Amino acid sequence: MWPERRRAGALSATTLALYAVLAGSAQAQQSVPNAPLEQRLSALRADTALVVRGEPLITHATLPTLYTATGGKLLWRHASQRAALLSAIRAAADDGLEPGDYHLATLEQLPPGETISVDDDLLATDAYSQLIQHLALGKVDPMRLEPGWQLPLAKSRREAAQAAVIGALQDGSIAATANHVRPQHYFYDRGRAALAQYRRIAAAGGWPTLPAGPRLEPGAIDPRVPVLRRRLIASGDLAASDEPSTQYDAALAAGVRAFQSRHLLLADGIVGEATRRALNVPVQARIDALRLNLERGRWVLNDIADGDLVVVDIAGFGVRYLRDRRVIWRSRAIVGRTARQTPVFRARIDHVILNPTWTVPPTILAKDVLPAMQRGEDALGHKHLQVYDRAGRPVDPTTIRWNEQSVTDFPYVLRQAAGEANALGRVKINFDNAYSVYLHDTPSQELFERSERTFSSGCIRIDRPLELAELVLNDPMHWSRGALREAIDTGGTRSIAVTRAVPILIMYWTAEVDADGHVIFKRDIYSRDARLLRQLDRRPERTAQPRGRRPPPA
Repeated sequence: MWPERRRAGALSATTLALYAVLAGSAQAQQSVPNAPLEQRLSALRADTALVVRGEPLITHATLPTLYTATGGKLLWRHASQRAALLSAIRAAADDGLEPGDYHLATLEQLPPGETISVDDDLLATDAYSQLIQHLALGKVDPMRLEPGWQLPLAKSRREAAQAAVIGALQDGSIAATANHVRPQHYFYDRGRAALAQYRRIAAAGGWPTLPAGPRLEPGAIDPRVPVLRRRLIASGDLAASDEPSTQYDAALAAGVRAFQSRHLLLADGIVGEATRRALNVPVQARIDALRLNLERGRWVLNDIADGDLVVVDIAGFGVRYLRDRRVIWRSRAIVGRTARQTPVFRARIDHVILNPTWTVPPTILAKDVLPAMQRGEDALGHKHLQVYDRAGRPVDPTTIRWNEQSVTDFPYVLRQAAGEANALGRVKINFDNAYSVYLHDTPSQELFERSERTFSSGCIRIDRPLELAELVLNDPMHWSRGALREAIDTGGTRSIAVTRAVPILIMYWTAEVDADGHVIFKRDIYSRDARLLRQLDRRPERTAQPRGRRPPPA
């Protein structure tokens, strides 16, 4: 777990002025070239922007603490330590980070030997502190990037990251600490391996572009077939071959189906326009997708403990049950459409509800039901909704002046009775959260056959919910699957408490690697990747905004 640090963001006018003076004037930086360490640390405590060899110190807020904790002495006197630092910085590329963010070029130019200046020592410490923080916590602060982010960084993680830096500086475990603080999770390890794989593909020349034309089907003869074959061989979806034939044979169709499965497309072996677009995504774009999902992993994967965990994969339209970090159950899911996105958060499953009723939440009341009623449409009849007052008494909807109602002080409750037509189906899996989001069954089972499943208003509809309910309850004596079915068949609504609450993580991944090593790329259904990639590729900046806090509203 790991430390507070300052985030990239807008610089104050004072800081910008100091940058201009210190970076733009050689005299300002070199007026005291051999200043004592304590003098430099005092300046940092006073929030002075220091620039060393043209490089601003990014982690200036924590540098005095690091030097105090390690005895107030220079930390990089030995060439072997500096060599270990350079090695750790270069290895950051394997995590999708940019080694240049950690003063690499400047540190490579430091004089050899067993002596180092105060300023150069500060530069090395700044580089290492920043590297450890980025590996442990992520480079980009999700609290500042995504307005709906509800997984604040735990203070314990910030503190643990700073403790890791101090420990490494004290005992010399520079490279070992860098290896240790990155997420020790199979998802992350697989992502790093996939990144290396796709960089090898890029180094070998990438893959060819499949020209436009009629769709390609098995048995067809087309001059584009050899191009398609080379494209699939390059990404590992087809075994290497020198086959020059222009016939779309069975082996090639199998390769296309493998590619389609990896990209969550309909795996029919037919190269239509959607498959051709996916084939023609450049290898660099796939590399970037792997990099930014490793960043997402650094945000959350260090917080995942062994044991039971339910993971909702929003962009992958799926739900998994993990036990000791192994997938023991998975299911298809339907998530929020673009206008009503499923939020990212963590909670604990506490109840399973059989034959649930459905109470219209504020969002659907405001955006769907109330506007429809005010237009004279029979939204209540269409959704089989009954109206109750706040005391739970039935109300005749024809007596309500709908045009005079507003969401903010709506005095009624709209509820759908349990049954086959209920929007929640027969099973609801509940967990306390600020969004009124939960997992549930659905009467619209046909929607699970779609390859892209963004149809809900934010909740997660799941296929085979009874199986998940059985796993969550973990009580075979009283709540086997058969016992759950019997309870459902009574028709009565029943709430069953989960005796040991199961953590649930609802997360947005657009690239991952399965247990067989297949790299899965998903469509960025909520258009979040481009913004994250821009932030990931930005050079770090010195700022006074602490990480893990939301910026003030504009």
